[in-house]
Amino acid sequence: MDTAFLSNLITVFALSIAVLLLFLRLRVPSIIGFLLTGILAGPAGLKLIHSSSQVELVSEFGVVLLLFTIGIEFSLKGLLQVKKYVFLGGTIQMVFTSVLSFAAVLSLGFSFAESIFLSLLVSLSSTAIVLKILDERAETTSPQGKSTLAILIFQDISVLAIMLAIPFLSGSYAHLPGSPLLFLTKGIVLIVLFFVGYRWIVPALLRLVAGTRNSELFLMSIILICMSVAWLTYSLGLSLALGAFLAGLIISESEFSHDALGRVLPFRDVFVSVFFISIGMLLDVPFLLQHLWLIALLVLGVIFLKFVAGSLTVFGLGFPLRISVLVGLALAQIGEFSFVLGKSGFDNGLLSATHYQLFLATSLITMAATPFVMSVSGRIADWFMNLPLPERFKHAMMPSGIMALNGDAAKYTDHLIVVGYGINGRNVSKAARMAGIPYAILEINPDTVHTERKAGEPIYYGDATQEAVLSHVGISRARVLVIAIPDVPAARKITSLARNLNPKVHIIARTRFVTEVKPLYGLGADEVIPEEYETSIEIFSHALSEYLIPRDEIERMIADLRSGGYQMLRSLSGNATTGSHLELYIPDFKISTLKVKKGSMAAGKCLAELELRKRFRVSILAIHRGEEVILNPGGEDVLSAGDDIIVTGQMECILDIMPQLRPENDDIIQPLSGTVS
Repeated sequence: MDTAFLSNLITVFALSIAVLLLFLRLRVPSIIGFLLTGILAGPAGLKLIHSSSQVELVSEFGVVLLLFTIGIEFSLKGLLQVKKYVFLGGTIQMVFTSVLSFAAVLSLGFSFAESIFLSLLVSLSSTAIVLKILDERAETTSPQGKSTLAILIFQDISVLAIMLAIPFLSGSYAHLPGSPLLFLTKGIVLIVLFFVGYRWIVPALLRLVAGTRNSELFLMSIILICMSVAWLTYSLGLSLALGAFLAGLIISESEFSHDALGRVLPFRDVFVSVFFISIGMLLDVPFLLQHLWLIALLVLGVIFLKFVAGSLTVFGLGFPLRISVLVGLALAQIGEFSFVLGKSGFDNGLLSATHYQLFLATSLITMAATPFVMSVSGRIADWFMNLPLPERFKHAMMPSGIMALNGDAAKYTDHLIVVGYGINGRNVSKAARMAGIPYAILEINPDTVHTERKAGEPIYYGDATQEAVLSHVGISRARVLVIAIPDVPAARKITSLARNLNPKVHIIARTRFVTEVKPLYGLGADEVIPEEYETSIEIFSHALSEYLIPRDEIERMIADLRSGGYQMLRSLSGNATTGSHLELYIPDFKISTLKVKKGSMAAGKCLAELELRKRFRVSILAIHRGEEVILNPGGEDVLSAGDDIIVTGQMECILDIMPQLRPENDDIIQPLSGTVS
């Protein structure tokens, strides 16, 4: 075993932990901590790492996983819908930035070839840093986040063209392996293989693997797809990163994308961290101190130039001024792929050792400054909005096409999430569909997902215990989460995770046994439905029916049992409840929604005439009629057939008024909803 490699990794991780603990206390972004770790561990710092090549190898794997996850999160269909913003916007930004950079670099005395090469490097921004910050700020689905992503995608694609241009700029094109015709043939082969894998091979493989219900096998298959496509592109003379991005795209449109992303993310985060550390190791600190003022001017020049180019590009595409400023500031740094290209240029003689170090120092500082620049971007954008500019510049209409760039997460808001598509999950989903409530389903049976997606259900393959899976169905914006699976450990983990991701979401959890009620309440569930308890009630109701007890009386008994029983079960949790659970403070207190049926005695009568409060001790809080909501209705308000009335009172009183709201001989109805939280 290579103990030197192991000792280097131990050193890197131990030092990064120490630095990050300090930076978290100081509220400094973690990316800066990783860069500093690299500087401290590298040859310019404490010289703790003797072989940086081993660390660079690990970091390269991090870049591969980064591009792979970007590909998974990205929608190929969405790309085709926003090709204008990706290809046109990306092209304008890169050309604009390159022209400005070329003029500036050439004026500093660089050669023509060096100026072209450096201008191309400056035009690239950091996908890794920007996307990480956008994710931490929950802005990946915002207009500025999507616009930034569109340009970054084009930049990543353009890396291939820049790599091909390096031998020509350096004059070493004669040493290229193969002919242009061979290269073209390789490109065609890659496109064909991508299409075949996208349409048939990968979906069939993942469906087969997912059917085994083995998480280890599924993860290995995902990694295999990523590495295989990356190796294929590399063997064709292209980059590993491009192959990883294509592998992600292949998976992105399948029903397995959410689960695949959730399983890969932990590995990505670790290896990407090593990438930032390896970047920090490249910095020559003595050189930086020796040329401090020159590097400072270059840093300010790069940030300003890229801000102007990025902002004008996005503004020219029709975006409002504020969004344009935010995007321009997000792109105001030199990217990680520039390091890869810069090393290649240095090896090919395009950059001298001095110019290469100037480039490294400038790039690293712009990257390190990005979190701080983006943290004040909102205030800078507000300053621009306060300038005396025409209103049509400030408030341009948002291009609708950009909203298609991301996947499913963006389209869900104030929705219901159903975990598990068994009998309970199906019934909840059916009820949501009938009521017009937006919903999304998570299921781990691949056959069920495949079948139901064809039928039009918004169902996704994924393990809801994974944070990324819940995030992709919009847990942060959901109103209700229903956990309808029988897996007790999974239900606990999902409850805890969902509560952390969205403190306001109403969590309803299913469990088999009464003994599981307390732990689930303790983890943040709002309601826990124990099957054991509900089964006993159902048995009880059937037994009473055999003794010819009236159905209304049975329903009243069931209501009493549920009220007292669930109050007792909640008390088992031992934790404080939210103020919304008023039934815990007022015995038998309920808030329910009832439907006024056509032909009922209440239809067409005013509230004063019905005297519901006087006769039944029930108060009406609101009347929901179509798009209209009448809050705190008075005695003069008239009920109409089809109205939903929100009432409050003891459950037995609510049951008493039900006959007033339905036609004679109609089946007994239940409240449309129980206690409102």
